[in-house]
Amino acid sequence: MRTLILALMAGAGVTYATRLYTDQKLQQVTAKSQQVVGQASVGGPFELTDQDGKPFSNKDLLGEFALLYFGFTHCPDICPDELEKVAEAINTVEKWTGVPVQLVFISVDPQRDTPALIKSYVKEFHPRMIGLTGSLDKIKAVSKSYRVYYNKTGESDTDYLVDHSIIHYLISPEGEFVTFFGKNADAPTIAKQISQHVADWQAEHPGYHKGRDMKAMVAAGAAAAEPKAAATVGK
Repeated sequence: MRTLILALMAGAGVTYATRLYTDQKLQQVTAKSQQVVGQASVGGPFELTDQDGKPFSNKDLLGEFALLYFGFTHCPDICPDELEKVAEAINTVEKWTGVPVQLVFISVDPQRDTPALIKSYVKEFHPRMIGLTGSLDKIKAVSKSYRVYYNKTGESDTDYLVDHSIIHYLISPEGEFVTFFGKNADAPTIAKQISQHVADWQAEHPGYHKGRDMKAMVAAGAAAAEPKAAATVGK
């Protein structure tokens, strides 16, 4: 077992460098796409299985913003840290705007991540988080459409890690890619940016959560958060 762990750690070191390069390229391509055509060619239709074993597609996310993350339940630290971070962020968004951004966890380890396992996993992070899995081919397809890098490290069929991109994808109520957040983005930053996207969306779609002034609500929420952030930094 010690030999296996050391081998996995060594492999993870190599693939981490590859993942870092891939994530940086994704950021460059996305930024360039947004500048040139205003819409990055990231994302697309998918048909997977949710944590209750029921069919779930991209169409089930229409109507509200969603934040997608690709990971695996056996991930020792990065996935839990990232999911806790975005759970905190979307709670802040909901507090500021009243909009329930949908968190979605998509497994890149369908060999082990059954619906039942994913169900017990996602509920540890947020009560509304949806967990998705599927066949190897379907996971490959959705990962490719979102330009997600992942690679199994280790020779064992049961005891292995999966190196993968650390990216959160924000999807609009119409199912279009909006932007993404990397590992370096903290919860307050993510909350502020998503809230601004929510306000901008309402400005362009007056019927969205009609009766609420999202722009004013976001400004008020951000202003109220500033003293707390300053106090935290000062400690």
